[in-house]
Amino acid sequence: MPTVIVVSEIFGVHQHIADICRRFAKLGYFALAPELFARAGDPQSLGTIAEIQSQIVSKTPDKQVMSDIDATVKWATAHGGDEKRLGITGFCWGGRVAWLYDAHNPNVKAAVAWYGRIVGDKSASFPQNPIDIAGQLHGPLLGLYGGKDTGIPVASVEQAREALAKGNAASKGSELKVFPNSGHAFFADYRASYVEADAKEGWTLALDWFRKHGVI
Repeated sequence: MPTVIVVSEIFGVHQHIADICRRFAKLGYFALAPELFARAGDPQSLGTIAEIQSQIVSKTPDKQVMSDIDATVKWATAHGGDEKRLGITGFCWGGRVAWLYDAHNPNVKAAVAWYGRIVGDKSASFPQNPIDIAGQLHGPLLGLYGGKDTGIPVASVEQAREALAKGNAASKGSELKVFPNSGHAFFADYRASYVEADAKEGWTLALDWFRKHGVI
C-alpha cells in the first residue's frame, strides 16, 4: 500500500490526527501518525501552548524526529507499506517537519505541509528551518497557508516561494497556496480556527497532490 506519514501539531496524536489517518486509510493509504513526543512526555497533560513548547517541543530535536520517522517508514514497509510510494503531511509543528523530512529522505515522492513555520530561530537541536532546505527537496511539496496567520506571515511564504524557484527539480515543482480568509490551523475541525470551505479545498488539493506525484 502507498504509505503516508501524518505528523501532528504540538498537541500530539489525539483524535483529530487519528481521524486524518482514518480518512487516508479509507482511500487506500497505509497511514501512520508516530508519537514523536513520546520521550519528552504527553502534550495533552499540559495546560498551555507555552508549557508544551518548553517541556515537550524543546526536548524533541530535529535529528531525533527524522530518525523516528525513518523507523516508522521501516516499520510500515515490514507491515504492508510501500517505501517507494511514500508521502508525508503535517500540521503546524508537523508542517515544518514535513518540509524537513522531504529534504531528508530520498524516497519521499510528495509532501503536503499545512501552515508549517518557514523561518525562525536556530539552535543545536533545531539547526535548520524550511527556508534553509527549500531548494533541496526530494519530492514536490504543496504548502497550504492562511493569509491571516499572524505567526506565519505571508512574507515568509513568499520567501519560501523564491527559494523553491531557485532549487532542484522537485523544489521547482513545488507549490505554495495562501488562503486569504483563513488564519492558522484552518484545517483543525476541533478548534475555533477551523474554516470549513478552505479545509475542504485544502484536503482535495492534498489528495490530488499525492495522486499527481505517484504516492497512490
